[in-house]
Order: sequence, then structure tokens, then C-alpha cells
Amino acid sequence: MADWKIRAASAADVEAVVELRAVVMRPDLERLGRYDEHRVRQRLRDRFDPAHTWVIEVADTFAGCVALRPAEDGHWLEHFYLAPHLQGTGIGSGVLRELLERCDRSGLLVRLNMLRGSSARRLYERHGFVAESEDPVDVFMVRRVPS
Repeated sequence: MADWKIRAASAADVEAVVELRAVVMRPDLERLGRYDEHRVRQRLRDRFDPAHTWVIEVADTFAGCVALRPAEDGHWLEHFYLAPHLQGTGIGSGVLRELLERCDRSGLLVRLNMLRGSSARRLYERHGFVAESEDPVDVFMVRRVPS
């Protein structure tokens, strides 16, 4: 696994995150017949909150991002994107493990939603997430604090 670190995001990171999202999500969105070049970017611009977002860096270079948005009963894991050439290297697992340990110390559950058929589901299941519900497009998952 390459050396990685996470740092707090800033408003200046939004366009790098927007472009990475468009690249990472394109295959799944196309498979589901939902890819729209403008919409995939604008949805993130509209929801980007640097206060709850981290940038993933490898060799001091932008490699991805992840957000952990507070909710009434825990957190929502959102906008977890890693550059395609770094997927499968263990970086995503390392980042996820670090964030989940923070949530566990606080006793908070974590929820997420992802596109149906996404290969990311295996990563989330390895880290204790289970499906709560599904619709034709999304899978909603939850991870409770381990006992």
C-alpha cells in the first residue's frame, strides 16, 4: 500500500473532487442509464461541504476524498472517491478504517448509500456495513458500533 494521508478539505478542493467524482462514478451511472455529464458534477458542487470533508493525498498529490456528515443518530459517509489507478491498493480500506475508528470511539453508527451493482459494496461489507434497504438505483447501508 502506498503512503497516504488525509487532510481537511477547503473550498478550493471542490473542482478536483468534482472531476474525480465524474470519472469514478461514470461506469456505474452509465450501467444504470443515469449518466449525465453536467449533473454528475453539479450534484457534488451543490452538496460539497469542506467542513466535513477530507482530501486523500498520496505522495502529496490529490488522490481522492471522503466526507463524514453528522446526522441525528450518527454520521453519513459520503463522496468517497479514490483515483481509479489507486483502487485496490489498500488505500481505501486504510482511510475507511481510520474514519470508522473515530466513529466507534464516539459510539456513533455510520450510514451510506451507493449505486446498485457498485464494486465498492465489497469494501463496505468487509468493514461491517450491512444493507438496510435498496431501491432500483441505490443501496442504503449501515454500520453499527461493534460491541
